Amino acid sequence: MGNLHIIDHPMIQHKLSILRDINTGVKDFRDLLTEISLLMGYELTRDVPLTEVEIETPMMKMKSKMISGKKLAIIPILRAGLGMVDGLLSLLPVAKVGHIGLYRDHETCQPVYYYSKLPFDIDQRLVILVDPMLATGGSASDAIALLKKEGCTTIRLMCLVAAPQGVETIQRNHPDVDIYTAAFDDGLDGHAYILPGLGDAGDRIFGTK
Repeated sequence: MGNLHIIDHPMIQHKLSILRDINTGVKDFRDLLTEISLLMGYELTRDVPLTEVEIETPMMKMKSKMISGKKLAIIPILRAGLGMVDGLLSLLPVAKVGHIGLYRDHETCQPVYYYSKLPFDIDQRLVILVDPMLATGGSASDAIALLKKEGCTTIRLMCLVAAPQGVETIQRNHPDVDIYTAAFDDGLDGHAYILPGLGDAGDRIFGTK
């Protein structure tokens, strides 16, 4: 489906099944989200360019490979996106972290913007935009538009579960942005929640319900 990448590694699918379960508590939910984010990060950064450098092992000098090219930035959409940051930082410890505050109006199901704090050189970085849920796609689409307005040219969207409606929104509004998800779910209910989904990710991360 164009720029949609479904990461179906067995370990990710196993952990996602536990994460979805209504009986999984707050601590386990957080831990699983961190683990899945780290594992997904391996796939998302698969094509990061390498450069050849010279190093010295205990035995001899040699030519070896290290990451080169664009620096990285991790941008969570508040608040649920915060739960994915630690996993990615354990894989990409030198990445800078920014924040975009958007919430969904429960009456209109439209995103409402309230906060943004980004690295000063965000336009020079490969941006990983993270949010566990891609439902209608409104919040993610608005966040991408904000990043593009700041000069970002390489943006990747990472989520745990995606609905067809959200994928369609991103593909229509931002065909240049690749979407990485662990699951392509059935659709949305009347309140724009993903089915089968995993409930409200923010509430399950922070224990607010």
